[in-house]
Amino acid sequence: MPDRLGPPLGAPLFERAAIIGVGLIGSSLARVVRRKGLAREIAVYDASANVRERLRALAIADEVADSPAAAVAGADLVILCAPVGAMGEIARQIGPHLKAGAIVSDVGSVKSSIIAAVAPHLPASVHFIPAHPVAGTEQSGPDAGFASLFLNRWTILTPPEGADPKAVALLTAFWKNTGANVETMAPAHHDLVLAITSHVPHLIAYNIVGTAADLEEVTQSEVIKYSAGGFRDFTRIAASDPVMWRDIFLNNKDAVLEMLGRFSEDLTALQRMIRREDGEGLEGLFTRTRAIRRSIIDQGQETAAPDFGRRPKDD
Repeated sequence: MPDRLGPPLGAPLFERAAIIGVGLIGSSLARVVRRKGLAREIAVYDASANVRERLRALAIADEVADSPAAAVAGADLVILCAPVGAMGEIARQIGPHLKAGAIVSDVGSVKSSIIAAVAPHLPASVHFIPAHPVAGTEQSGPDAGFASLFLNRWTILTPPEGADPKAVALLTAFWKNTGANVETMAPAHHDLVLAITSHVPHLIAYNIVGTAADLEEVTQSEVIKYSAGGFRDFTRIAASDPVMWRDIFLNNKDAVLEMLGRFSEDLTALQRMIRREDGEGLEGLFTRTRAIRRSIIDQGQETAAPDFGRRPKDD
């Protein structure tokens, strides 16, 4: 079967890439960096000793460091893949050990709060270019990663004002070589867009699954046994890493609350349609939302196959 990621680069983009935090995203990055030859050397670090031990067994990096400082030593690319709430402390630890001219980035789903937490700890000699690969599954941990995770997905860069264009171009080339499409966006706008496309849907999924589990009139065994496609897909979303999502909601609360307010207004309108037996209004709403689903498929961000979201068989 042909490699969908294409051949390795002729020469690496970076000499040493350091990945801090090696769950689904971090381990997928390590795999694709090695597969495509994007860096000559890969160093990884995770706060969990058990994860570090597992990483040595998986052999997806050249070095499994015992501290963040050791991982970033000599690295010309550093990507923070830890939960959003841990980013500031990691930046404090690695700041004095960063190589001059290095690009420091991240993969967090929130940008404004990460910039506020990380930037003060970084020396002026490095290039801080936050990023967010809009890709993932409900799985977590170093074994969950796979090299094609970013293939045909979007990675959003949010470079601060005055960022070095050459550094931005180099990070753009890096992400494009992982198979991703790249877009540039202001941090605050990113946070608002992701609040409605990702954060609020996750919050709704957590709430619906929690409500089903708490229903006194319906047993939990019935909820599990008779779960139709809709509820089953909600449980897939609600199975995502709880620490990661806790931090996302706490660090993007303004945008999430704004979108939740809009959602609540629209939900009230939907309740009114049902109460008034407004079939025409319901059909019009469902027609518009169906078109959104078709547009997502047309743009290659989803497949019409019934097993969407599942791990590729060839990776």
